[in-house]
Amino acid sequence: MENTQKKSGFVTLIGRPNVGKSTLMNRLIGQKIAITSSKPQTTRNRIQTVYTDERGQIIFLDTPGIHKAKNKLGEYMVNVAEHTLKEVDVVLWLVEPTTFIGAGERHIAEQLNKTDRPVILVINKIDTIKNQDEVITFIAAYKDICNFAEIVPLSALKGKNTELLTELIFKYLPYGPEYYDEDTVTDQPMRQIAAELIREKALRLLDDEVPHGIAVTIEKMKERKDGIMDIEATIICERESHKGIIIGKGGSMLKKIGSAARTEIQNMMDLQVNLKLWVKVRKEWRDSELYMKNYGYNPKDT
Repeated sequence: MENTQKKSGFVTLIGRPNVGKSTLMNRLIGQKIAITSSKPQTTRNRIQTVYTDERGQIIFLDTPGIHKAKNKLGEYMVNVAEHTLKEVDVVLWLVEPTTFIGAGERHIAEQLNKTDRPVILVINKIDTIKNQDEVITFIAAYKDICNFAEIVPLSALKGKNTELLTELIFKYLPYGPEYYDEDTVTDQPMRQIAAELIREKALRLLDDEVPHGIAVTIEKMKERKDGIMDIEATIICERESHKGIIIGKGGSMLKKIGSAARTEIQNMMDLQVNLKLWVKVRKEWRDSELYMKNYGYNPKDT
């Protein structure tokens, strides 16, 4: 007799910074939740998103990249990523298409060899390879570093082999109840999503001009009677010189960031948004536990 029970469970995406974890998660759930940018370490908190279909429910935890920490924020991010391995049913390890396995990947493999969870190796960005036959050499380079349940070459950006990956995740998930309503896509509060979208637009538009040390806080988020959502937010940076760059000549850059973020927040919330942005300097906030806590990164959470 066929088993009609549904499957459900928790899946974490791990990997070094900038391997495409957030892009893959957004692709798998079919909606943009995690912020993506060409800068590494864009994801700072553990983002929980939900995928539901007739087979059951997958709860994805998109963690910060595992890397060598340079400050308190870095340590917090690495702790979040490594703690998650103990709490999930399946681990997805994302790597770039290469035969070179560096110290960073070996560090991740060490962590994974300590877990009894099934690990699926995902070789991402295969759309960047001219000769697809090379994929076999990448699989060969990685296959013995860890005891993988499966190895899947795919392109998160183009959606190649992503449905196969979803199928394999369900294969390894236990039978169980749905943890969330079927129309839930994330457990993140709207304030946090709005803050992350503003931060993404700032990172993208500023490109390499401002280092990674920006945070965004939402000061006010209130819906008017006419349905318009008023949002007031502050972009936090570490230096006066950065503040000038973020504001731009005559406020031009801040306007660009605000306009891009407003559009995306409106699409996400499906209502009209009135967004006001400010910029503040908080020197070396990434090394201050108090500031980190204020900006939503609590070291005690790990």
